[in-house]
Amino acid sequence: MFNFALIGAAGFVAPRHMEAIKLVGGRLVAALDPHDSVGILDRYFPECRFFTEFERFDRFCSREVKNGRRINYVTVCSPNYLHDAHCRFGLRIGADVICEKPLVLRERNLDALARLEEETGKRIWNILQLRLSPAAVRLKENLNGEHHVCRVTYHTPRGRWYQHSWKGDPKKSGGLHTNIGVHLFDLLQWLLGAEVHIEHHFESPYAATGLLRFPSADAHYALSIQADHPPLRRVVVDGDAVDMTQGFAHLHVKSYENILAGKGFGIEAARNAVRICEKLRMNHP
Repeated sequence: MFNFALIGAAGFVAPRHMEAIKLVGGRLVAALDPHDSVGILDRYFPECRFFTEFERFDRFCSREVKNGRRINYVTVCSPNYLHDAHCRFGLRIGADVICEKPLVLRERNLDALARLEEETGKRIWNILQLRLSPAAVRLKENLNGEHHVCRVTYHTPRGRWYQHSWKGDPKKSGGLHTNIGVHLFDLLQWLLGAEVHIEHHFESPYAATGLLRFPSADAHYALSIQADHPPLRRVVVDGDAVDMTQGFAHLHVKSYENILAGKGFGIEAARNAVRICEKLRMNHP
């Protein structure tokens, strides 16, 4: 049985990780969040030790390791701007790290994490679950060497709370392109090629649009968190539509299964999407 520690237990995505840890036969031994609304733990791991202060969490995890009770994985679901520091924590206590997107906000931080991987002999795995969607896999298999026109709509409604949370603070989330768009941009570069030219783009706190030119396609994208827009995740290539709105619930479990088998997505797999998001921030109109 693998032992896990979780950073960011009260967040939106944390329950998916708790469920995945449970279903792959893992054990959550420690969880951290400055907010104590974590009753969701009772559903999965009621015996998990919970901390609201990083220092006490750090001490507990370090003591567990020192006493021979190894923590195999640290799962990072904290705000985006803290991912880099929390990945470093995991590596330094001798654990592999499973981190939500975006892995980091700046590409240069990936190089520093890669060096720390070499020093510790441990790995950082990024959750890139859209690549595991059967619909996305089929789309990738059907693409050919021709130049395509791609239109992507990614609507994920959020309420008024969003702008009052860290997600609405560009310094902490990276802005809408990074916090929401990173899912889309990772999928696009995986489907269409790594190199990208930003033709134009627009971003507000609630929506973003743009045209990205990839080696094999011109990709028009539209992001929205507006509450009056129904959920929609659709990719249209040359008129053929693939709807990925439904069927995502199991993809975190599949991601964990791959990671435990040593077949997850590492630092280099995350690089292109991080680069695209950073370019969009640096070239904000």
